[in-house]
Amino acid sequence: MDDLDREILSILRRDARTPYTEIADDVGTSEGTVRNRVEQLVEDGTIERFTVATQTGNVKAMIEIAVDVNVDHNALADTFVEWAEVDFVWEVSGEEDVVLIVDCTDTSEVNELITRARERDEVMGTKTRLILEERVG
Repeated sequence: MDDLDREILSILRRDARTPYTEIADDVGTSEGTVRNRVEQLVEDGTIERFTVATQTGNVKAMIEIAVDVNVDHNALADTFVEWAEVDFVWEVSGEEDVVLIVDCTDTSEVNELITRARERDEVMGTKTRLILEERVG
C-alpha cells in the first residue's frame, strides 16, 4: 500500500459513497486509477466492506468481555456478531478478550445484552463503557 492508496482510503472512510471522479480530483489522478486501486484494495482484503454509519440517537456502548482461557474466541465472536444490536466484534489483547460495539435503543437494552453475555458459560466477566461521542477519522 502506498501514499495514494492511503489517501483514497481516507476519503472512503469519511464517505464510502464518494464518487471515484471526486476522489480522483482530490488526490490528483484519474478516475480509472482510483477505480483500479479500490478494486485491488478490495481484492487484497484491505477494504473488507463498504458500510453505513448511522447517527440513530440510540445509546452506543463498548462491552468488554473476559472469557475463560480454554474458550474458542473465534466461535464466541461469531455468536456475538449475530446479535442484532452488535455493530462490531473485536478480539483484543489485554484483560478482556472480546469487545462488542453495540447500538441500543436505551440503557435498558444495553443492560440486557450485558446480562445475555454474562449468562454464557465461557464469559468470566464484563466491563461496559457508554460511547458519548464518535468521530470518523
